[in-house]
Amino acid sequence: MRHPGFVMLCLSGAVVLSACENNSDAQVQRALKDVNVIDESNLNDVMLTVGDPNEAVAYFTRTLQENPGRIDLMRGLAKSLIRAQKPTEAALVWKQVTEHAEGTDEDRVMLADALIRSNQWDEAKAVLGMIPPTHETFDRYRLEAMVADSDKNWKKADSFYEIAVGLTTKPASVLNNWGYSKLTRGEYAGAEKLFTEALTYDPSLFTAKNNLVLARAAQRKYDLPVVRMTQTERAELLYSMALAAIKQGDVNVGKGLLQQAIDTHPQHFEAAVRSLEALDANVTL
Repeated sequence: MRHPGFVMLCLSGAVVLSACENNSDAQVQRALKDVNVIDESNLNDVMLTVGDPNEAVAYFTRTLQENPGRIDLMRGLAKSLIRAQKPTEAALVWKQVTEHAEGTDEDRVMLADALIRSNQWDEAKAVLGMIPPTHETFDRYRLEAMVADSDKNWKKADSFYEIAVGLTTKPASVLNNWGYSKLTRGEYAGAEKLFTEALTYDPSLFTAKNNLVLARAAQRKYDLPVVRMTQTERAELLYSMALAAIKQGDVNVGKGLLQQAIDTHPQHFEAAVRSLEALDANVTL
């Protein structure tokens, strides 16, 4: 004996179960997709920081080929190329990013940075000129200062450096750059002040220590500044000071500093030894 009602009920139940299973599968797929996005995002971050630069370039190149047009991957590739010391290639990618529908003024700043790194100063200046004055960031003004320096527009450079310093809590590198700008202009006392200030923010910045010694030597201050340094750094700074003294005609002072550098260095200081031997042999350095 048939029970149509029962059959229909069973069929309805089967349809409902099937629909539930389909909905469940869809939800699982969506969840997995979300997890994959999170995992990929984490991997992208890793590649941009601790990953080997060349591996990061390969990763972002491959992933971008699989997902063309994704601006986050384009940015990742451009940043990785900068880390891999390939600024010219990075500039080409940043240009594509700026032309993307989702490109921003900050992307233009990064393009300018890559152009400067690849010695394309005129192009960098043009890109910075396209950024509205309302976009006030540390990187923007740091680059503006560098471009002004390249044009020898000292007044504008000083203004931009000052603004950049005020926009970061870690101004050591920009203070060092500003100091080097002053050094190249022959403003040695001003340069010394800026290098000293840079080292208050980052006592480990050897470039600033070396520049500080050069600024002091240009004023014929041949004693080491009171800054934190290792024994090796002390020897290298004495060597830099010695060469500066010799170039200024203070040969005897230079010879004495070279000997101090040799005596101070924890290992054999080949460069200082050669310089001292050349002086003793009356060979021009």
